[in-house]
Amino acid sequence: MNSNSKKEWKSWGKSLFIALGVAFVARTFLFAPYIVEGASMEPTLHNNEKIFVNKFNLTDRFKRGEIVIIKGKKENYVKRIIGLPGDQIEMKNDKLFINGVFFKESYLSQNRKLAEQIGSRLTGDFGPITVPKNKFFVMGDNRLYSKDSRNGLGLFTKKDIV
Repeated sequence: MNSNSKKEWKSWGKSLFIALGVAFVARTFLFAPYIVEGASMEPTLHNNEKIFVNKFNLTDRFKRGEIVIIKGKKENYVKRIIGLPGDQIEMKNDKLFINGVFFKESYLSQNRKLAEQIGSRLTGDFGPITVPKNKFFVMGDNRLYSKDSRNGLGLFTKKDIV
């Protein structure tokens, strides 16, 4: 092997090493692939749909309505943030009230129609519930089939959110 071939192999090796390093950093700290399991977020997200999650949050704040990945005890969950720390959450007649003010959930329109067709409410009445400091209240978009803060998963802290 001549010296030009050696230089070329060395150059390719160095490029490959750098590319793998960048991919590792991006995968570890910036983005992560997930596969949605279950119907709790339909029609927004579907079972077996592949999504990329942004793990890089400059503000370290979460907004109401954001879709997040929650680290559960045994598995991860995809849910929507409904209540922020200190919020009072109440559901009456399929209407969400946050701190006493009606909160329109336009992303539920399709599921609400389906619930009405079967003679049911999409979300059963509950509350008022006050979200404690440093906790978040989450629900799935497909409320008829979602395990969430209302019915078993409980509330989550910032470090539980991917």
